[in-house]
Amino acid sequence: MGAISWRREGKALAVIVGAFLLAFFLPVGRARVDGAILESLQLLRWYAREHVLLCLVPAFFIAGAIGVFLRKDAVMRYLGAGAPKPLAYGVASVSGSVLAVCSCTVLPLFAGIYRMGAGLGPAAAFLYSGPAINALAIILTARVLGMEIGIARAVGAVVFSIVIGLAMHFLFRGEEAARTRAAAAPASAGGRPLRQSALSLVAMLAVLIFANWGAPAGGAGLWNAIHAIKWPLTGVAALVLGFMLVRWFALGWRELALIVLPVALLAFFGPWRPLLPFGVALLLLAWRLGRRSADDELGEWAASSWGFARQILPLLLGGIVVAGLLLGRPGGEGLIPSAWVARSVGGNSLGANLFASVAGALMYFATLTEIPILQGLIGAGMGKGPALALLLAGPALSLPSMLVIGGILGLRKTLTFVALVVVMATLTGLAYGALFS
Repeated sequence: MGAISWRREGKALAVIVGAFLLAFFLPVGRARVDGAILESLQLLRWYAREHVLLCLVPAFFIAGAIGVFLRKDAVMRYLGAGAPKPLAYGVASVSGSVLAVCSCTVLPLFAGIYRMGAGLGPAAAFLYSGPAINALAIILTARVLGMEIGIARAVGAVVFSIVIGLAMHFLFRGEEAARTRAAAAPASAGGRPLRQSALSLVAMLAVLIFANWGAPAGGAGLWNAIHAIKWPLTGVAALVLGFMLVRWFALGWRELALIVLPVALLAFFGPWRPLLPFGVALLLLAWRLGRRSADDELGEWAASSWGFARQILPLLLGGIVVAGLLLGRPGGEGLIPSAWVARSVGGNSLGANLFASVAGALMYFATLTEIPILQGLIGAGMGKGPALALLLAGPALSLPSMLVIGGILGLRKTLTFVALVVVMATLTGLAYGALFS
């Protein structure tokens, strides 16, 4: 054997030495570090139990269906860069607000419409409005934190979605023009009728919405009444979707029965109700669709949905771990002390509003969890301006969602989108705090 060529083997040596030093100086055994690691794992487990099956997997199916079932010319007509702006931004903000999903669940849907040809501006408006304009969250904000901040959140979120979309379109208008020309494919002649595609997507959205329908603590009213029957409503929406797949998409009755019967038995007699039947339904649907050939419409749907899951899920779960490590769960402690966060958002200075916006943009908020968190921070001395800034930046963004958006839009567009949200939230919080302090 000859002498070792350290010039050639230097990279391998650097990796080995780096790994050794990392292991040697690993700061385990310190209370805060050990607690932060546990918090990140707890947050990951909570997210897997509460959001992956109920939110993300249905969203992957919907995103795949958007790419396969919808005609490209229909998407371009309503959401394309050349669509009339009142129509495009109205459709984007309204459709986003109807979903009432968190910043992570909206990502597959955003990716679906963007890849189908939606303009960057309307797609960005949809991306912001989905988590931010949530009717129940706004009502609870007004009830728990006060009518003033509830109204300010509602108005700010609607205005933000449109302004951010228009700004993204303006800043990247050159790239958008080139993208629009490249996407100007001939209209889909003889494709599936738009009515069938739209109704099937409505049924999928109904499954997503009802399965994730939350109830505010205490009280009565329509929202709580729907929550009491959310799973029967989810089942009805799923059966309607199954009937559509049989009538319009050539799914066999036998295939539908192989999905429905096991799920029905689990729904009535199985453990872990209703999460287990819901998960089994998704698994069986994926199994039946995955058996179709690639040139079959249902097989193409399965392949498209899997493509979104493969791209988004690893980044999302990795981001959840990092977010939990840094900031912990709501009420928990990460590497960054929550007491330090509370001290940094007191008063109504520019720094306090900016810190609230940045912290909100990095933290992961499940739908409605931002309200009790803010209630605790306000009790610890948080100013009104920073509270609104966090409400406008927090639900719409998170560290996990930023990683995924970067994979879809690229680094430059993602940083611009994040900067727009943070800057607008900071300035709005500063103005609100000055007016209502």
